[in-house]
Amino acid sequence: MESQRKTWFITGGSQGIGLLLAQQLLADGNNVAVTGRNLESLKTAIGYDSDKFLPLQVDLVDEVSVGAAVDAAIEKFKSIDVLVNNAGYGLIGGIEETSAKEAKGIFDINVFGLLNVTRAVLPHMRAANAGHIFNLSTVFGLIAGAGWGLYCGSKFAVEGLSEALAQEVKPFGIHVTIIEPGYVRTNFLQSGSIAHPEKPIEAYTAIQEEKRKHSEEVPGTQIGDPQKVAEVIIAVSNAVEPPLRLLLGSDALQFANYKIQMLQEGIEANKTITLSTDFR
Repeated sequence: MESQRKTWFITGGSQGIGLLLAQQLLADGNNVAVTGRNLESLKTAIGYDSDKFLPLQVDLVDEVSVGAAVDAAIEKFKSIDVLVNNAGYGLIGGIEETSAKEAKGIFDINVFGLLNVTRAVLPHMRAANAGHIFNLSTVFGLIAGAGWGLYCGSKFAVEGLSEALAQEVKPFGIHVTIIEPGYVRTNFLQSGSIAHPEKPIEAYTAIQEEKRKHSEEVPGTQIGDPQKVAEVIIAVSNAVEPPLRLLLGSDALQFANYKIQMLQEGIEANKTITLSTDFR
């Protein structure tokens, strides 16, 4: 297994999938640099005191902070073989009731933070002519529903960026994989990782019910096993030809198939109009 040990750079490692992934990698003898918003909380959560563990307090929106963290990882471990863009948060709220500040906030972390880290790491991967980037999306990066527009919109962006990035970096021997879980049984819904608009509009009764349900009913019932998700990411990092997209969970498969069916039916129903706009 010595040849399989690598240097990993993981964002958002204080809880959830990122935490379990970092702990498993350290247990397997890998070098792991992990970012979090609070250094002491990160150290306590990971629970490892090892020269293979580099905890980093990083503001993902700040390119200088991100660059310093990547430089520190390179200085300590000499390379970054695998990047896991895991940091992010959710927002349940209608488009109308979500302020510009709140909308910008979720895109700052879920999209622009991911871009900041990716840009900082890529020069090192290109120089090595190797590397693997995992971008944590969700099946809701493929399909959206009422109340989830801003969150899904940010993940739709991750999907598009990742698809293009995979083509751009392939000549350098770098792989990109988008991880698309369904509901995973972490503390995501109860840990401050889900935001709500400061000024809700009560007229959107279905959205208010969506907020309540995801606060009171869904936590603890999610079908996805976060440990298995972490194990899949590790296994895929060793694949010769890893997939671009990877749905995880039976619910993810169900949602994705529903989106495919909806697209196919809509395309077929409007095919005559679609073809009518060509020059003839």
